[in-house]
Amino acid sequence: MPETVACDSAGFESTAVTLGDLTFDVRSAGPNDGPPIVLLHGFPQTSRCWNAVAEELVRNGMRVLLPDQRGYSPGARPTAVMDYRIDHLRADVLGILDAFDVHDAHIVGHDWGSSVAWHVAAHHPARVRSLTALSIPHLAAFGAALREDEDQKARSTYFSLFREAGKAEHVLLADDAHRLRALYGEGVAADAVDEYVRVLRRPGALTATLNWYRAMTPDTGALPPVKVPTTYIWSTDDAAVGRFAAELCGHYVDADYTFEVLDGVSHWIPDEAPGAVTAAIGHQVGQSR
Repeated sequence: MPETVACDSAGFESTAVTLGDLTFDVRSAGPNDGPPIVLLHGFPQTSRCWNAVAEELVRNGMRVLLPDQRGYSPGARPTAVMDYRIDHLRADVLGILDAFDVHDAHIVGHDWGSSVAWHVAAHHPARVRSLTALSIPHLAAFGAALREDEDQKARSTYFSLFREAGKAEHVLLADDAHRLRALYGEGVAADAVDEYVRVLRRPGALTATLNWYRAMTPDTGALPPVKVPTTYIWSTDDAAVGRFAAELCGHYVDADYTFEVLDGVSHWIPDEAPGAVTAAIGHQVGQSR
């Protein structure tokens, strides 16, 4: 087990996990013998987005691991774009599981964290007890939507900006990070937005996190069907993901599958609907016992 460094203001233990040349900040809480849950955040957030979900899971006797992923942890910020390929991102998750002596866990992801979670489940099913994916569907479904659905094409035009090195950083951070702050809409609390902006303003941080987009290749979405119990949660007011991709997701799950739709919730599901997320994870944990 890695050595605990400190406890944060929310009461989570903060641990430095070294994987090769990189050191990840991983927060954890809950009984060591509780069902293990890994919570993977997306862009442009950190593991903080899971606080409300994690606190409830811990109250229900579960063990939670909340990593700040590659590019977000200051000690895990390589400079090369291709260091952010999806195979590296999923290997980070496996390395963190190994560091905590966890063979298999319930994997939960939101946004880019969902993309990583889908990859871990597809390529390493023996390490995944269940998958709960928020916002981003199976990447083959998302890829099909990008090719075939005009609505999804329009929703995803921001990819082009995010992949432009230098320009994206300037646009997002100009005027006191006005455009970056606007991404969160009304769904994320102001103090949380301030914290995310503080993290992403650090030297090299925003570039590192945008490198997730810049490292995308055509085979990022070339995933086989997932064969672990899966819940996919989509929200009707998600500006980034349309209904076409969401409804196609189930075609790429060859296991027990639940599709949940949250009416009137934006893209920021962990922030706006933590109760629904906690209930979905709890259902998966209960089914696996």
